[in-house]
Amino acid sequence: MEMQYSELNNGISLIKLIGKLEIIGTGEIETKFTGYCSGDNVRVIVDLSEVDYLASIGIRLLVLTAKSVVTRGGKMVLLNPTSDVKNVLEITGIPAIIPIYDGHESAEVVLLA
Repeated sequence: MEMQYSELNNGISLIKLIGKLEIIGTGEIETKFTGYCSGDNVRVIVDLSEVDYLASIGIRLLVLTAKSVVTRGGKMVLLNPTSDVKNVLEITGIPAIIPIYDGHESAEVVLLA
């Protein structure tokens, strides 16, 4: 699992995940991922466009981190999941916890609102 981090001009953090978000991949990124999402009032876009497999441990990481972000006044959204990953997210009810967007602009608008 590879992770790329950047900060957008408007203060939003963009985290791009690449690979398989299963037990090994989640273990490789968990500490850094939660670190990037720490702090008060953070705004985070998690780009899933290059995640080709999502296991329950990966869902757990996303949900726990999103809940932590919200309790500190922040927001997290998921961006561009592949169709297989999006199906897994929808079946498990994740969009009720973490909004999913297909467009970068719409994700930013929601985070800045």
